[in-house]
Amino acid sequence: MAALVRSGAAFRPCARVFLATRKRQANITLVNSFRASLTTDVKCTSSLFVKKSKSVQLGTCRLFSTKQEPVQSTSPGIDKLEFQAETRMLLDIVAKSLYSDKEVFIRELISNASDALEKLRYERLSAQQAGAGASEHQAALEIKIETDKQNRTFTIQDSGIGMTKEELIQNLGTIARSGSKAFIEQMKEKSTGAQDSAIIGQFGVGFYSSFMVADKVEVFTKSANSPDAQGYKWSSDGTGTYEVQPLDSVETGTKIVLHLKMESREFSDEDSILGVIKKYSNFVGSPIYVNGTQANTIQPLWLMDPKSVTPQMHDEFYRFVGNTGDRPRFNLHYKTDAPINIRALLYFPEGKPGLFDLTREGDQGVALYSKKVLIKSKTDNILPKWLRFVKGVVDSEDIPLNLSRELLQNSALITKLRTVLTNRILRFLQEKAVKEPEQFVQFYTDYGLFLKEGIVTGQQQLDKEEISKLLRFESSTQKSGEKVTLPEYCSRMKKDQRDVYYLAAPSRALAEASPYYEAIRKKDIEVLFCYEPYDELVLMQLRQFDSKNLTSIEREMRMDRESTDVTDYGE
Repeated sequence: MAALVRSGAAFRPCARVFLATRKRQANITLVNSFRASLTTDVKCTSSLFVKKSKSVQLGTCRLFSTKQEPVQSTSPGIDKLEFQAETRMLLDIVAKSLYSDKEVFIRELISNASDALEKLRYERLSAQQAGAGASEHQAALEIKIETDKQNRTFTIQDSGIGMTKEELIQNLGTIARSGSKAFIEQMKEKSTGAQDSAIIGQFGVGFYSSFMVADKVEVFTKSANSPDAQGYKWSSDGTGTYEVQPLDSVETGTKIVLHLKMESREFSDEDSILGVIKKYSNFVGSPIYVNGTQANTIQPLWLMDPKSVTPQMHDEFYRFVGNTGDRPRFNLHYKTDAPINIRALLYFPEGKPGLFDLTREGDQGVALYSKKVLIKSKTDNILPKWLRFVKGVVDSEDIPLNLSRELLQNSALITKLRTVLTNRILRFLQEKAVKEPEQFVQFYTDYGLFLKEGIVTGQQQLDKEEISKLLRFESSTQKSGEKVTLPEYCSRMKKDQRDVYYLAAPSRALAEASPYYEAIRKKDIEVLFCYEPYDELVLMQLRQFDSKNLTSIEREMRMDRESTDVTDYGE
């Protein structure tokens, strides 16, 4: 049995799994460095991608030439080119094995169209800064999608930068050559602030996802860099060859026509397309029109100035991202570039948690975006499990994604992202507790159980203590119904007192009637009352707060009694 390469180490799969997946894994020898632009006639070390559990694992292999080989043309003016045999294998892998859902081809094509618009916007801005006047006949920067059920076609058109013949061959004739990534590199070289670019693409394989659903793809393009530019048509059936021919009746920009396979005819239905756009590309910067009607109408609030966002906008956006009908209780609008790039808008629900919210299992988490494109609607490793009631959006350009942009790669950056967000949420709730105590108390009544879960399941003492600052307990020194925090208790401790004392009891009356409480009350020591059955477990797991031990007076008194109860049995 051949050894597969995974994460740099060889392993032998069992015979049953090998036989079941042999055919598919035979196609999974891929080229290297999908993250880098490939050039022609390159031979170097590359990568092996193994498809498993809807993820793409990285290994090692050879990189073959991606040079375009011309084939004798059957018609005058038409250039017919052929991919190398290894490149045809790559095309087959991208079309059949890289993506887990066919619908993502729409996301990829929209992202490519958005990049084309951003490139043209940049070119126009650069021209204006250089002193060139703006043209009176500049086309609006927009994306148009048309569906045709009868002819089973899907068409997407942008009014962006377009391509010359050379760019057409380079960008579409070479798999994994990212024109967008090359554009960003050029911006960096010119020191034009590429870090603020809205360019989405980075891998150079998204276009080929079209062949998951189409048996023929046609591309009509004309470069916007020259008013006298020639238009071209690129076409391929995905079997290893493609044709390029000049065409006069081509508008500036790029139009892609997909002739859909019979089993993918649902993508010629308008409602299906609208659903996919809403799911993945609703916040793309340019307007998207589907059969003449704009599909992306909700604004990406997390990128806006918090002061410009109204409560009504928050309500609408919360219902959209949370798929719920209630309103947000609090909202946290957070932006930072250090130690990691984060743009987040998080909501705390107004309603009480439901039965399914209490369970730790299930599909829960915030929506993860990268440059306004959805990566995962419910990402369970961006926030800890105990914060699963939080809804909203996290957008970061720094997160490491796999090639299909569907899954996160395990990385220290993910841990850092989770730590930064968790600490910010805790600080936000601590601020709410001070500035809006009544609203926080109501929140604590509804969601305090999740905070206690965070202490019980936490691994780091510092993290537990940060959460514990939000806990509330009745105190022997306060009136019934009034609650105090651990920091408030510690601020009132006597100089020689080293422990924080608590007593677990079903009610205050039973707590005050306890003989254990009576003994410590005479010493004039404050005691926290824990009425919920799991409160004692929470404090036992916390163990310490601010270097002070958390001590149950019941356990303390029992230990004192056992140490003083000595029976004399004589000699």
